[in-house]
Amino acid sequence: MQLYTINTGYFKLDGGAMFGVVPKSIWNKLNPSDENNMCPWALRSLLIEDGNRRILIDNGMGDKQDAKFFGHYYLHGNDTLDSSLARHGFTRADITDVILTHLHFDHCGGSIVREGDLLVPAFPNAVYWSNEDHWKWATSPNDREKASFLKENILPIKESGQLEFIEVPEKGMDPNGLLSSIPFSENIIIRFVNGHTDKMMLPQISFGGKTLVYMADLLPSVGHIPLPYVMAYDMFPLTTLQEKKSFLQEAVDKDYILYFEHDPVNECCTLHNTEKGIRPKEVCKLSEL
Repeated sequence: MQLYTINTGYFKLDGGAMFGVVPKSIWNKLNPSDENNMCPWALRSLLIEDGNRRILIDNGMGDKQDAKFFGHYYLHGNDTLDSSLARHGFTRADITDVILTHLHFDHCGGSIVREGDLLVPAFPNAVYWSNEDHWKWATSPNDREKASFLKENILPIKESGQLEFIEVPEKGMDPNGLLSSIPFSENIIIRFVNGHTDKMMLPQISFGGKTLVYMADLLPSVGHIPLPYVMAYDMFPLTTLQEKKSFLQEAVDKDYILYFEHDPVNECCTLHNTEKGIRPKEVCKLSEL
């Protein structure tokens, strides 16, 4: 098995929204904002080469929206999905599976590309993986979250015939407040969390005697490790708090490596207990593991 960092660019979001109740005097030291209170964030996907499968987790914002849309989010940087894949010797046609942690535009926008008047899958040979509960949540969105679910990113996936659903465990929440996990392949299990959005999926990968967890928006960055640092974007912040508390202690006990989708600087870290609570132990790049 080989793991590859796939950078698809950077974008900006409001710092207050990203750090919730934490005051700017504190969070601005973690990710300094511009004059409009906007902070830069990464759009970092992960490619897993496992036997004959090349599994891509999330795929950034894509580039099919109009100038007005990108004017809100300031997509910038030299990295693109195609250039990052090419750096490791791959093209979009080589991808066999696309796991979508959830269907917010900054996680699945690269799934679909515009060809003339048509919206078609960016990965012509891939199966796209979501889950039925989250698909229903995204295609019949609540008023608070619907701006993050763009139909042009989502509906063409199903129309293409390339969409499949990962089963959601029926037994629901475990004693620690996390939905049970379910196997995806020999080396990957899918964990389910509900605080950020309904049935977000966190792939957990076993490789080389280590365990790496793709954190999606449960922990967007290293700066979100302290328990109160919960995004205002989360639909159910107290659920996020419970999920973080349970997961972080498990990650310490089992020495997990955390992989961050949105941290503009840090790709991965391990954790340890400190007098202030659980904090980063070692920060590194995926290529250094």
